Amino acid sequence: MRRRPLFKLPAWLPVDGYLLALVGTVALAALLPARAAAATAADGAATGAVALLFFLYGARLSTREAMAGLRHWRLHLTVLACTFALFPVLGLAARVLVPHVLPPTLYTGLLFLCLVPSTVQSSIAFTSIARGNVAAAICAGSFSSIAGIVLTPLLAGLVLHGAGGGFSAGSLLSIGCQLLLPFLAGQLLRPRIGSLVARHRKALGYVDRGSILLVVYAAFSAGMVQGIWHQVTPLRLLCLLGVEAVLLAVMLTATSYGSRRLGFPREDRIAITFAGSKKSLAAGLPMASVLFGAQAGLMVLPLMLFHQMQLMVCAVLAKRYAARTATATATVTEEEKGKGKAWERASGSHRTW
Repeated sequence: MRRRPLFKLPAWLPVDGYLLALVGTVALAALLPARAAAATAADGAATGAVALLFFLYGARLSTREAMAGLRHWRLHLTVLACTFALFPVLGLAARVLVPHVLPPTLYTGLLFLCLVPSTVQSSIAFTSIARGNVAAAICAGSFSSIAGIVLTPLLAGLVLHGAGGGFSAGSLLSIGCQLLLPFLAGQLLRPRIGSLVARHRKALGYVDRGSILLVVYAAFSAGMVQGIWHQVTPLRLLCLLGVEAVLLAVMLTATSYGSRRLGFPREDRIAITFAGSKKSLAAGLPMASVLFGAQAGLMVLPLMLFHQMQLMVCAVLAKRYAARTATATATVTEEEKGKGKAWERASGSHRTW
């Protein structure tokens, strides 16, 4: 029996339901921010939620499946290069937009967006809709998530310090304690709890998303208390949306045409396009809470906007890929039928002779 996805909205509404939950959490933090003792409790709960989130990531990931996916190493290296090399280069190039188009704070958030790993769930879903290599998308997204636990903080240490991100060696240590150690613990305990996690996948999905909502509430509450939202104007937000639209268009073009030039078959090109052009909100939000502290609310705003934009654009793109595949399949079928009839006619004439 097929399970219904969490936070599902009507098909005619082109908005991710979970994003609406995130927006509602932001609104709650704006109206009722946690202060004093409540803020301390919220921060502690968010820290525990992040550790639990990455522990469950480790417990879910099948080491055997990950190793089996290594046979597509060219595809995985291409996705990793797009996620952790091309994206950061584009983010650094956007430095020319400061301060006339983007203020330094939003630019730092945009640069952080370029450093986080690729998403897993939506890459798989869109690759499946577009009739691409779903198995490759699963492995590519999983490898990107694993690599991001190490590469994202390292890249942040290299580029965010110069961009005013406030990154330090202490942030790297916090990343290791709050993200990497729980993930490794989940991997070590997977032989004992893997079946339990698989049986309760739906309930644990609510735990995952609820944890992220808690992280968002704590981060945006701290931002409201410190008054960082006075730095953003509606015009700046529009400029940010325009910049992110260009960024997404460049990445979709680069992954699509680049994979074609590298000689990948069509199914693999689809997986590379969807896995290599996306960024994970689920992984980025907890990392931002560790890296930026009270500034995290403003820093994750570009990631939240990009997340919704990529879902809407890739949904349309996936349907177009599927339509092209259906047309090509129908054309090949008609050609085969035509060849079959011609062969039958030729065979009949020979038999008459």
